[in-house]
Amino acid sequence: MYRKLIYIPRLVRGLATSSGSSILPPATLHLKSGQSFLGRSFGAPKSIYGETVFSTSITSYTESMTDPSYRGQILVFTTPLIGNYGVPLNTAPSDAHDVGVVLESQGIQCAAVVVSDVAEKFSHYAAAESLASWCQRYDVPGITGVDTRAITRLLRDQGTTLGRISVGSDASLPAPNATEFWDPSLENLVDQVSTKEPYEVNPSGSIKIALLDFGAKANILRSLIRRGAAVTVLPWNYDFNAVRDQYDGLFLSNGPGDPTHCMEAALKLRRTLEEWTKPVFGICMGHQIIGMAAGLDAYRMTFGNRGHNQPVLALASSGSIKAGRVYVTSQNHQYALKLQDPFPRGWEPFFINCNDSSIEGIKSTAESGKNVWGVQFHPESAGGPLDTIEMFSDFLTECAAHKYGAVPQKNDETVPQMHTFDSAPKIAVAA
Repeated sequence: MYRKLIYIPRLVRGLATSSGSSILPPATLHLKSGQSFLGRSFGAPKSIYGETVFSTSITSYTESMTDPSYRGQILVFTTPLIGNYGVPLNTAPSDAHDVGVVLESQGIQCAAVVVSDVAEKFSHYAAAESLASWCQRYDVPGITGVDTRAITRLLRDQGTTLGRISVGSDASLPAPNATEFWDPSLENLVDQVSTKEPYEVNPSGSIKIALLDFGAKANILRSLIRRGAAVTVLPWNYDFNAVRDQYDGLFLSNGPGDPTHCMEAALKLRRTLEEWTKPVFGICMGHQIIGMAAGLDAYRMTFGNRGHNQPVLALASSGSIKAGRVYVTSQNHQYALKLQDPFPRGWEPFFINCNDSSIEGIKSTAESGKNVWGVQFHPESAGGPLDTIEMFSDFLTECAAHKYGAVPQKNDETVPQMHTFDSAPKIAVAA
């Protein structure tokens, strides 16, 4: 009996789906700081430049790779084994519960991936293909067989750095000169990933929300529509002031790159904040745009914060958030707002990072008469913890209060109710 108990897991593992041939061509990761790491290539057989960053996420590699905030970046996973549960079919209904995709966008957004050990066999009930074949289909190169611990320590000690993955015959060539490395932060990456035309999601929802798309993750949309919102997604530089009276609230999404490329949006938002009293909520890039509109400066961090275990301390109470409590959050950003004293009039810090003391959130003060919040982290996770998921409910509750003149109460049949955690995503890992 004891021998059977040992044998069964081996049998199940043996039934995992193979990703194909294990003979992989050579590849080299070159860092602008001078280090090179020789490994093997998987995915697209092409060489590419990008900004080398690392993520401490243990799961959800598919969600990370489809997050538009990773646009232009070579993503190093600190978890040794990546690809073991494959990649799901990335299609879903478009209704009051889903937004057309299972993952965070329609395709891979990062420039390349770096893993210690790419799984040649994968096993998951929802898996449709391997990580390697998925990368190849979206023309994204990967490198495996490198010491991701050493790479992570370099990036942790010296900060993010530009890099190049050289594949095949390029792998044996000398490292590029410093002037040859491409810096994606010099480009307006938001303009590359934002929608070009407005579109609606769940148009029958009771609360009308306009969402400025700086590179929105799909789970932001899910988190809004599953709480009863009708969402109109607008391009990042859309003149919201021309249509603002049609909506009950404004949401600013996450996005990639340097927020100063989006000063046009910040200036338009400044007018909104001065003239409009309805609720406004921003996440990640959206938080930085709110901060710049309020008069704060954004700066490039040495290291950035990426992963699913970033602790933040709440400095003020608002809705489900209680001052003095630490929340564990999912994050992916290289830029942040500068902490200054005094803070702009009518504004106050909302969260700070427990590790580096950077600003993790701002909010309007009670005296300002406004209802505006911005957070650097991702309450919607996907993947990551759900400590702050109810901020979506808080936002929509405030929108309903402005629309109907009172905060909705349970069992009040005269006011449409906000769906809460029961209808929110139960897990952060879709695959």
